[in-house]
Amino acid sequence: MKIRMLLATAVILLPLSHTAWAEVSKAELESVSIPDSVETSIGELTFFDGVPTEATINKLYDNLDRSRAVQVYLDNQGAGSLYAMRMGNAGIGATSNKVSITEQLLKPESLYLTGNTSTLYALTYLDLKVDGALVVELPPGMLGFLDDAWFRYIENMGLPGPDKGKGGKYLLLPPGYAGAVPEGYFVVKMPTYHNLMFLRGSIAKGLAPAVKNIKSKLKIYPLSKVDNPPATEFVNFSGTSYNTVVTRDLAFYEGLNQVVQEEPVDAVGPEMRGTLAAIGIVKGQPFKPDARMKKLLAEAADIGAATARAITYQPRIDGVEIYPDTHSAWTMGYANKNTSFTADGAMNADARLLFYFNATGVTPAMAMTRAGAGSDYGIAYLDANKKAFDGSKNYKLHLPPNVPVNNFWAVTIYDTQTRSLLQTSQPFPTVGSQDKDIKKNADGSYDIYFAPTAPQGKEGNWLQTLPGKSWFAILRMYGPLEPWINKTWRPSEIEPNTTKP
Repeated sequence: MKIRMLLATAVILLPLSHTAWAEVSKAELESVSIPDSVETSIGELTFFDGVPTEATINKLYDNLDRSRAVQVYLDNQGAGSLYAMRMGNAGIGATSNKVSITEQLLKPESLYLTGNTSTLYALTYLDLKVDGALVVELPPGMLGFLDDAWFRYIENMGLPGPDKGKGGKYLLLPPGYAGAVPEGYFVVKMPTYHNLMFLRGSIAKGLAPAVKNIKSKLKIYPLSKVDNPPATEFVNFSGTSYNTVVTRDLAFYEGLNQVVQEEPVDAVGPEMRGTLAAIGIVKGQPFKPDARMKKLLAEAADIGAATARAITYQPRIDGVEIYPDTHSAWTMGYANKNTSFTADGAMNADARLLFYFNATGVTPAMAMTRAGAGSDYGIAYLDANKKAFDGSKNYKLHLPPNVPVNNFWAVTIYDTQTRSLLQTSQPFPTVGSQDKDIKKNADGSYDIYFAPTAPQGKEGNWLQTLPGKSWFAILRMYGPLEPWINKTWRPSEIEPNTTKP
């Protein structure tokens, strides 16, 4: 019996005959081989019996390097955006304890991604590498948050934060902090050295009191100087012409390299570090792309920016439409109101890019809609016919009676190129319920007009557009009520208006 088993095994282990092997190879050869010439979207690829020619190898490596650079542009849009904001504000003198503030509200001269003109901004870019542990004495009544160098949420401050809007002392600890932690602070461990502190103040009781509250009570200083803190200074940037919007050229990658060099190596995970390294961005090493790579990086930035615009105007992800039952043009900034951009353990890269390309500042407080509190937004990138807005044409938005807000509503229009406030002859490209000149219809509804010139008698309800330029609109609801939340009240689409102004 044992001999028979050994003979059977030997038979099984005998090699296939040449004829059998030829029969198998014919069936499989085509699926595992490549022809000597293949037409692709990057051109013809040529081979000698499966070995790529030198020209094809160069073409494939160009494509690989460009593709990885596109991915870096898309995946690191948050880091690039915060870096651009930090550099823009540093250019006007705003640093850790020099806070930029909109004392006359945000105006179109400043390039800020979808900023509003209805609340007071105060923001600064903290440098814990220079300052070490940092104390922030927060005034009461603030609404704010902290984001890290990749624009990821860290902590809320003010009303949604641990001080509950009463104000108080925060202690921000740098990465790897090993010193003593005194009592009496709201302690926040920061994952990166450079971080954004973004504060908003309500102007419901007037702009001047809101400015005074911040300028007299907000204090920022190193913990090491707690016994003799330096004065906190303020830089008013209302009406200041400067840029905080991320670029789409080689400068994007140079700025991103600067972020990588400044931050802890584990600020991002191994896979993202690997993608960055593939295009020459490695912590502790110089970023020196050669002429070939510079060309590919510039092309990648163009493709990346174009891709971000495609995702903005024709998103393929769920949870972007506010009214999916009718496929309305109204959309939201956070897909599914998810501020982490993750679900079931997976990153929704398109949702992340959609937000970071068009907006700044991540906090769950912006996505938690509670009746009568906070704010909620509707964005119209396209008109009722899903067409881009044409600044030479006339449009109308109808807000039905009893706009459901506890505080106020406002409509603001933006430049499609910069995603910042549209610059026209109007001082603020916003109309809303706080405006004294706005007119309400007899039934309590409102009509808002978008056109190069105002409809006669409707000047208070008009937002100026510019021939030759496109635009998009954001409807902000401050203190939205149940009819907005449950969608029983909803704005019209922004319709082409055939009525002559």
